[in-house]
Amino acid sequence: MTAGCIAGAVEATAVWPMEFIKTQLQLQSKTKGAKLPYSGMVSGITYTIRTTGFFSLYRGLAPTLIGSVPKAGIRFGLNAVIKEKLRGKDGKLTPGKNFVAGLAAGVSEALIIVAPVETVKTKCIELNKSFLGGLNHIVKTEGIGGVYQGAVATALKQGSNMGLRFMWFNEYKNYVTEDGEKQLTPLMGLLGGMSAGCFSTLGNNPFDVVKTRMQGTKAVHYRNTLDCFNQILRKEGIGAFYAGIVPRLSRVVPGQGIIFMSFETIQESLKANFSIFAS
Repeated sequence: MTAGCIAGAVEATAVWPMEFIKTQLQLQSKTKGAKLPYSGMVSGITYTIRTTGFFSLYRGLAPTLIGSVPKAGIRFGLNAVIKEKLRGKDGKLTPGKNFVAGLAAGVSEALIIVAPVETVKTKCIELNKSFLGGLNHIVKTEGIGGVYQGAVATALKQGSNMGLRFMWFNEYKNYVTEDGEKQLTPLMGLLGGMSAGCFSTLGNNPFDVVKTRMQGTKAVHYRNTLDCFNQILRKEGIGAFYAGIVPRLSRVVPGQGIIFMSFETIQESLKANFSIFAS
């Protein structure tokens, strides 16, 4: 869990501008008459710097950074615990069991950390407010329960995300290390994390779009998560579910490379230097 906490903080800070643009793109409805100030990552970064300054690209980082440390700790720690429970008599895990372990870890982190943090982050970005400004807006307009707006959509997104990601990475790790016979190098961890990030993003971006809409200021237009999904599909088409896919890939691919590489490296270092972490 300690390794996961450290790795989470490193990853969140390194790739935040791409997350900022991805969130903005997903918040912009593509219904008829809607005016989009930009349509992609490069134009989004350029527009943001020109209109609100370079450092506004880091708006919304504070709540995410606060949540990234315990979030990553829960994710990696709980995933490890569940995997041990699911191992067969031969000590191995099937891809399906790896998916279930990742799914459970993802849903847990979503309900404990991600839902409130992502809600505040989305409001900060959409309303151009600071962390405290976004939090105050939620409390004043929706009550303290408003921080859990879109919790169901968040759990669906985070659960499927982690299930796909851990399933891919563990299968990759088994392949490149020949089932643990070889050591996983930092470069192997980087490439494995990047490929896992790409796989999970392509697989669950629709859930991410719905989550973002449910946490935005226009969430009142949707009765629930299913209604949000149906309205997007009916009014904007299936392509809308892949809004922000390029900036999300630009953030997730290097970000997951960093976090998996950091986790594997830090975990091995802790085990080698501190007996309390050896198992």
